[in-house]
Amino acid sequence: MQIPHFPEANHPLVKSLFHHSDHELLTLFQRYPDAGKYFTVIFCRYSPIVYTLIRHSARSPVQADYLFALTWRHIYYELGGLKLSDSESGEEALTMQNWLINITAFCINEIKLPPTEAIHYSLQATSPPLWCYVQQALDQLPPVLRLIVLMAQTFHWSETRIAAYLQAEGEAIAPYEVANFLQEAYRMLEDKLPTDIRSIYFWEDLAQS
Repeated sequence: MQIPHFPEANHPLVKSLFHHSDHELLTLFQRYPDAGKYFTVIFCRYSPIVYTLIRHSARSPVQADYLFALTWRHIYYELGGLKLSDSESGEEALTMQNWLINITAFCINEIKLPPTEAIHYSLQATSPPLWCYVQQALDQLPPVLRLIVLMAQTFHWSETRIAAYLQAEGEAIAPYEVANFLQEAYRMLEDKLPTDIRSIYFWEDLAQS
């Protein structure tokens, strides 16, 4: 089994944070929710452990990659309320690694995966941190724009087919308008992504953003 390599680990923004402890990264993640780099560093630090656990439990590599992404999405939403403890409290210490192993085991046991042919996710195309922040940005789009993006990107529908579907749902949108709506949606998505996430994954110059 080969553990995937994630290029974002080599980005200067990510490398500059490697010296921080897990506790410090968690505190920064919770304190600065508009920044994506802290979650990305946690991901780079612990993705080998999480992937190893998942790969041994999934039936196929495609399902393993998808479960890996879903697990990190679950981790992303749970991190906001996490409190790590140390052994000085008299209780067994809750470390980041122990917590992540527990969360991963929960996801392995509880998430029902679709058959391989129904999975559209590609780990090579979209790393889990980027996926999490893109999904968060998608949730902030107006419903019609979000639906158009999903039909275009997930189902690869043509503009004509998207327009026909929307017209059947009572939306008077012509095929040429679908292209305009898509461009508007992509601009909005980019604007709603954290600036550092755009820098890490699209190598945008932070000074210009």
